[in-house]
Order: sequence, then structure tokens, then C-alpha cells
Amino acid sequence: MHVEHLLRLDSLDLTLVWGDESLLGQEIGGVTATDLEDPTRFLQSGEIVLSGLVWWNPADGPARTERFVSALREAGAAALLAGEETHGEVPRELAEACRRHRIALLAVPAHTSFRAITEAVYLRQWGELSRRPSDLYALPENVRGELERELERGASVGDLLESAFAHLGTPSCHLLTGSGRTIARTATAAELPARRASESLRGARGAQGTTLRVEADDTDFDAWYLHLADEGQVPPRVLHEIAEVLGRHRRRHDRRRASRRQAGQELAALLGIPHADTNALENALSSCGLTDRGGYTVVVASATPAAAEEGADAGSAAAALAEALSHLPGISFAVGARPGGEALAVITHDGIAHDTTAQGMTAQDGAEGVDRTVRAALGETWPLVHACRPTSALYAGVSEPVAGPAGLGAAVGQARYALAAAARTAAPHTAHVAAAEDLTSLEALLAGVPDDVREVYRTTVLGPLLRGGRSSNALLLETLEVFLAHNCSWARTAETLHLHVNTVHYRVQRVETLTGRDLSRLDHRLDLRAALLCR
Repeated sequence: MHVEHLLRLDSLDLTLVWGDESLLGQEIGGVTATDLEDPTRFLQSGEIVLSGLVWWNPADGPARTERFVSALREAGAAALLAGEETHGEVPRELAEACRRHRIALLAVPAHTSFRAITEAVYLRQWGELSRRPSDLYALPENVRGELERELERGASVGDLLESAFAHLGTPSCHLLTGSGRTIARTATAAELPARRASESLRGARGAQGTTLRVEADDTDFDAWYLHLADEGQVPPRVLHEIAEVLGRHRRRHDRRRASRRQAGQELAALLGIPHADTNALENALSSCGLTDRGGYTVVVASATPAAAEEGADAGSAAAALAEALSHLPGISFAVGARPGGEALAVITHDGIAHDTTAQGMTAQDGAEGVDRTVRAALGETWPLVHACRPTSALYAGVSEPVAGPAGLGAAVGQARYALAAAARTAAPHTAHVAAAEDLTSLEALLAGVPDDVREVYRTTVLGPLLRGGRSSNALLLETLEVFLAHNCSWARTAETLHLHVNTVHYRVQRVETLTGRDLSRLDHRLDLRAALLCR
């Protein structure tokens, strides 16, 4: 387990204060918790050090800080994890000392216990040991040596997969994500559609084969799986060792992508600022590799855990959205997490626009084609991603296409509104995608209005009709709803409610008196209809 893996465990909610890629890539050999000012004699090389910073105080902090951090450096500590509970934050001078002595520094929030961190480290280490049943390797020495050399050379995952199975006659094997996306496959393996792959991973009726999860710091949405079409072709221990090699490749690959993930986070944060500077947006897009080559579409997503999974990884939405968009061939995108459990993705139109141009579309047709392509693709892949965690709820909102960076702020607003509409109209524990273009009715428009605003409008417009304790109010509300649903037809309303027409007239007049609205006016009818929809 490496230091950076702790940062990817969303259950711990750690924050990187300082540390470069080489420091974050250090192997963790153990854990020591201490609040001694000079912990030298209790430290061992390669350990992470947990400290609540009880030893620090502002009066003589610099001297104590220097003594403490230099002790970590001399002992060869892998990182310092500093608790924020005692002082409310990690002292700035501690961060500066760690920078001078090149000690990675992570902040531990008050709600994360040191025990949870310790368990996370040792459970991971125990899992890595237990995956090999004995001290003897099942892979031949020459194969293991070749795989090690390919890892060091930075070989692609496809080359690793081919080399790992070559001595077994290259059986048909796919490396899949949980949603059925193919990462790599052996030369003998046929192309496997994502939906069928997803069903095979979940053991759908009639599905055959052997599946093994590749252990890495991932979520249910972006995990890797080795899947062999036929059972018994590869000995289990061999398969475990191949999975371990692929897991090491995954972890190295993820470390190299850390800067890109950070760029996505910074872009998402910038788009959360109202009226963000266009130049800053252009620079952020450039850092993500999203130069303006045909416009952009914004997608905002949320992943809500089931009640039994409350507190599940907060980065689920970002992982789910990135996995769903990775199913779309030829597009470029950046994903970042947003406060409140949301994720935001910016998609460039360059790869999609080429397809629409090739089909002879005009520029306007191309923009609409991009919108339809993104929406349709998400509509297909979103249920596959949701199947990775079927007890959760996955919602996404898609904006209209925008021509350049200046339109991204408005696109974020559209996508968030569509997301709110998707969350309100979908059934519990399902996957649903909504787009700005879906707002074609009053009901769809109101679905995206925040709950508190809906409640204020409803109580303001319907007023006395909502007062409890009077059965007549409930009858008036029912009559109003049926009356509006039947286009204010007295006869059809009376027939539906099994009432005399005069009774309907009386009730409607009472509604008008209590609400101050005139149901002969279209605008007043719309006011009352909107209030009813806000329930």
C-alpha cells in the first residue's frame, strides 16, 4: 500500500497538505501513533506517523515543529498524518517544515479516527498477503520475470495481459470494468458488448466463465475484473498472481494520472464560482487537455447511497460519471467532484463533431447531434454503471451544447437543474438521466426547483386550502385538481367526482374566494396548477 492510496479512500476523508508524486508513491511499512515531541526511538523506516499535534502550541511551535519533523526524516517515515481536532487545522509552520524535510503531510479531519486509518493500512496489507495461498509462486519464473520487466518499461495493460496468458496457450480473457467496458483482451478473445459483459460479471442466468476482481484503490464503479469465458482453463493461483500484476499496473497508472485528476478538480471548483474569469477557465481547460475544438457539454451527476450504506465513498459520483463517459468512443472529458456529493464533467465536442460533420450535417445540426449523442450514450451506459451498485441511486443532468468557455457557467446551471429534475422524477434506487432539452412541460420545469422554493410557492398560492383539520379543505383541493385536469370543464369534473354540477360550481367559487384567484383567467389557472405540482 502506498501513501497516495490513503487519499483515495473516501471513507477516511484525508486531505493532502503537501507531498509530491515520489513521496506519495512510497510504500507504507506500518503505522505509529505518537504525540511525543521527540518520537525518534519509537519510529521505524517506512511507517506513517499519526499525530494529534498535542505536543504543538503557537508559543514555541517552530522549535518543537523542527524537532518533530526532523525526527521523522531521520527515521525514514513515509508520511505524517496530522489530526485537525486539537487546533482546528494543520499549523502552517508544520506544513513548511514537512516541505523542507520532504515529508508528505496529510490532514486528518476530526471525524476520522486514527484507528480507522490503522485498520485501513493493515487490512490492505493482510489482503495482499492472503491472496497468495503459499510462499511458492504459481507463475513460471520466466513469465514472472518478463512481467516484471514489462511493468518497469511501462508496458500497456494489453501487452501485460497477453504476456501473462501466453504460456497457457492464450485463453480467451477480457479485462473489464464493473460496467462491462473492455480495458483489454487477449488475441483469442472476441469483442464483448458492454451489456453482455456486465451480465456475465453479475452471473446472469446462462452466463458462464470465471471472474476475479483486480485489487486496487478503486470504487465499485471503476473496478477492474479478469473474466475468462470458460471455467477451469487457468489454475486459481495463477489467476490471482496475474490479477496482482495487473493491480500493480493499475496503481502505477493511477499515480501518473494524479495530475490530470487534480486538473479536473480545479476546473470543477472554478465552474462553481459565479461569473468565473474566462481567461482562468481557458487555462483550466487547457490543463485538462480540453482546448476549444468545437464547443462543450456539461454533465452533473450524483450518486446517492442506500440507507444501509450511508457514509459510503463520497467520490462515487465522480467515479461513476467518469466510467460512464469512458464508454463513449473518441471524446475528451475531465471530471471533478463538487461539494454535496456531486460530480461535474466537461466534454469537448471535437471527437463527436467529426462524426456529425462526416454525416453531412450543418454546424447547427452538428451541435444538436452532439447533444443527442451525449444524452443517448449516457442513457445506455448509466444503467450499466448503476448495476455496479444497484442499491444506490444514480442521477445525471446534461446541459445544452455551448460554443466556448464563456458559456460554461450557464451550462453548469442547466445541467444542475436537469439533475434536480432527474432526481425528483426517478424511482428510488434507480439510474436516470435528464437533459435541459427535456424541460418541455410545466411539471418538468418545476421538478428542478429546490424543495424550499417549491414549498414557499405552494403555501403562498394555495394558502387556506392547505390548513389541516378540516375535511372540506381536502375536498376543495381534490375538486381543484380534477377541475384543472379536465380543462375547467364543469360537466366532466362533476362526472369524475360523481357530483352535481352545482356542487362543482360552489366548490370552485370557494377555491377562488380562499386563494384570491379567478379560474376564468389563464394565468391564474397556471398559478394554481403550478402550486399543485409543487406538492
